[in-house]
Amino acid sequence: MVTRGLELSLYMQTRARPYRLFEAYGLELEYMVVDKDTLQIKPIVDQLFTGFAGSPVDDLARGTMEWSNELVNHVVEVRNARPARKQASLRSRFAKEVRALNAALAKHNAMLLPSGAHPFMDPEQETILWEHKHHELYKLCDKVFNCRTHGWSNSQSTHLNLSFGGDEEFGKLHAAVRLLLPIIPALSAASPILQGRFTGFLDARMEAYLHAQEQLPELMGPLIPEAVFNQEDYYRIIFGPIAQSLAIHDPDQLLDHHFANTRGAVARFDRGAIEIRVIDSQECPGADLAITEFIAVVLKALTSGRWVSTYLQRAWSENDLLPIFLQVIKDADRTVIANRDYLLMFGLMNQEYMTTRNLWQHLFVELNSELSDGAREHITHILEHGCLARRILKRTGREPDEGTILSTFTELADCLENDRAFA
Repeated sequence: MVTRGLELSLYMQTRARPYRLFEAYGLELEYMVVDKDTLQIKPIVDQLFTGFAGSPVDDLARGTMEWSNELVNHVVEVRNARPARKQASLRSRFAKEVRALNAALAKHNAMLLPSGAHPFMDPEQETILWEHKHHELYKLCDKVFNCRTHGWSNSQSTHLNLSFGGDEEFGKLHAAVRLLLPIIPALSAASPILQGRFTGFLDARMEAYLHAQEQLPELMGPLIPEAVFNQEDYYRIIFGPIAQSLAIHDPDQLLDHHFANTRGAVARFDRGAIEIRVIDSQECPGADLAITEFIAVVLKALTSGRWVSTYLQRAWSENDLLPIFLQVIKDADRTVIANRDYLLMFGLMNQEYMTTRNLWQHLFVELNSELSDGAREHITHILEHGCLARRILKRTGREPDEGTILSTFTELADCLENDRAFA
């Protein structure tokens, strides 16, 4: 969503040279704060931060890690404050921060809850915006878009930042990211239930996200970024229309066009990174890190031309890629891709159709030696048992009752605390 411009200090350090392609990684994991007994949301992030800093600060430094507020007072973000050379090295750090947050929240009879969306929150009735620093920005968002919806106030994601250095590397990375975006939710979908009901979408968070800014469509565009491969064209084709669209609604220029860009992947030329935003938060840091590590490994293969050239990757229009994405957020790992040309991009010759699960299985077989042991373990679990949304539905059924939802998500909270996979 549209957020302030201070959310990640990553890539903003003074360096003799910029980070090169895949030389640095940054992750941002979002979690809900809920009551330990009822799982009702608890809008107490400002109280939590005050307990550490003496005031409701918006960023709390913790060595190489940081905690941050978000749009609403029941969501907290954890991120690495400094670039990581290897994603696997971040798992223990994120797990440690989760435990520290839960220890602090226990004083309020509260805890963190994972997954892409709260299963029974009513955003129209329960949304409480952050009321401290940057509150003018959040109030403006609420005025323009109405943030009391699932696409705004009930949306928890994992953001993956991938470094690049200069236009040539940006072009390669952007082409690869655009191509991979449509099938990422097949691995990461984790939000099948909203307001106590199965929505029909395994990734209901992304379905709600697609409609959250319909008042100003230039901000999200077609979700799959347009086929632009250098900074000059990006500013002209993407940032230009965003700035023009905002001008009428934001005369005080609270919303910078960099942060108003809410496509599924956004270019951050100020920090030399592309940020991927279509990943639902998982049940534990190990699962989050496994998915983002796998994504990075596949993108490395694409940018190196392992299966097809960058030239062929660039030929894909967002209008060709978006229909695949729309299928995948509905059926996730069971989506059938009946696009021979798309499958060819991943080295699958003469394949007329394939499920996304089998496509990711193919990529895993090809590239698993490049993954860390922890990532291989979690990806194997996902490929065998389905994405988190499917595992949640296996427990709750498609017509869940309140008790089943409560017990299922209580176990998810335990998975988060103990950094273990949900069966």
